[in-house]
Amino acid sequence: MSHKRMPKRKAAIAVGGAAALGAAAILLPNANASQDGASDGAAAAPRTLKAGDASDLASQLAGLLGDAFAGSYYDGENKQLVVNVVAGDDNTVVVQAKKAGAAVREVDNSMTELEAGARTLKAEATIPGTSWAVDPRTNKILVTADRTVTGEKWDRLESTVESLGSGMATIKKSAGTFKTFVSGGDAIFSGGARCSLGFNVTAGDGTPAFLTAGHCAAGGDQWSDAQGGAPIATVDQAVFPGEGDFALVKYDDPATQAPSDVDVGDQSVPISQAAEATVGQEVFRMGSTTGLADGQVLGLNATVNYPEGTVTGLIQTDVCAEPGDSGGSMFTRDGLAIGLTSGGSGDCTSGGETFFQPVTTALAAVGATLGADGGAGAGDQAGGEQDAGGEQGAGQDAGGEQGAGQDAGGEQAGAGEEAGAGDGAGQDAGQDAGQESGLTDTH
Repeated sequence: MSHKRMPKRKAAIAVGGAAALGAAAILLPNANASQDGASDGAAAAPRTLKAGDASDLASQLAGLLGDAFAGSYYDGENKQLVVNVVAGDDNTVVVQAKKAGAAVREVDNSMTELEAGARTLKAEATIPGTSWAVDPRTNKILVTADRTVTGEKWDRLESTVESLGSGMATIKKSAGTFKTFVSGGDAIFSGGARCSLGFNVTAGDGTPAFLTAGHCAAGGDQWSDAQGGAPIATVDQAVFPGEGDFALVKYDDPATQAPSDVDVGDQSVPISQAAEATVGQEVFRMGSTTGLADGQVLGLNATVNYPEGTVTGLIQTDVCAEPGDSGGSMFTRDGLAIGLTSGGSGDCTSGGETFFQPVTTALAAVGATLGADGGAGAGDQAGGEQDAGGEQGAGQDAGGEQGAGQDAGGEQAGAGEEAGAGDGAGQDAGQDAGQESGLTDTH
């Protein structure tokens, strides 16, 4: 994907996103009517939903069901939202969820119990090379350990999981090593580091900027769109490690045009809005090393223990990535911006786990906007002050974490050798693009 934002030049990149979550919002007061206007009696059948609409409905049901809500996921085959419910003696919560249009599954573990288990893991098993996230499809915490977790470290992790009780968590071994994907949509360069541009945005002051991974900021403050080229953008805010992995990088020329689209080769995918991820959702990733790849969301609010430190609040997926793909965009077939590539294990030959920074959280933290509200240059600031990530409610001061990625450079050795290796990676990836959005499954 082309992510270059040069003045007086067509910018062919940005995965930015800002539009409505689906053609129509799913409103609970009206959800007892089926899509074709059927009677209330027929409304108990699960609704057919797009993934974005399912995410919206899941958020509303979480508030409606309270403590009975135990997570949800998107059933892509049947195009339904599946909601986990701890019903107990109160069957009304099941009735409410069904009337809202969800497929309901009664489970044993509540979100309160699962979140308590995650806190125990954080307190007792924060070991480099491990991660954990709630998997709503199994109603358990999925704990993953990379190949460096052996001996006493493995024993400590295993005993902590066992202490949570039977049926609360499972451990998965990864063949790779958890790392941030620095080395190298389009490649961006700083010193010996290469990363990928994620989404073009409009900063809070109305100037053009882009989002990338926070650990990329360890490579330097000034970034170019060509190896050894003149700088075109400067890091404004960065967070890594800690509560996320994202950076806001402002273009040096305020006249730079930064449209909200993603170049997948022979065409661009327009980005309409930033949106929340849903477990089970189909997603696509673009990066400067491996081009276009696809997969599924496996978990939300994941904690990853990188060698440089712990990062929380990430999206876990089975999408492949490699060094140089860091910061690249994760988006949907219908043009929603979902995440920024953070790190993981494996590669695009053997597979593995990849973690992404949610775009909505990054936008809220840095005060930027995407897509229709944030895709214009500095001369068009309409909507520039809107809080595109307000739905997250994440107001942490990203600026306070400036330079937090100082130790991330450990993964950057030899990055310059791979520079440019993936510059054309996305050009061939989109050749068999489908009519709907220019994307096809790449598995």
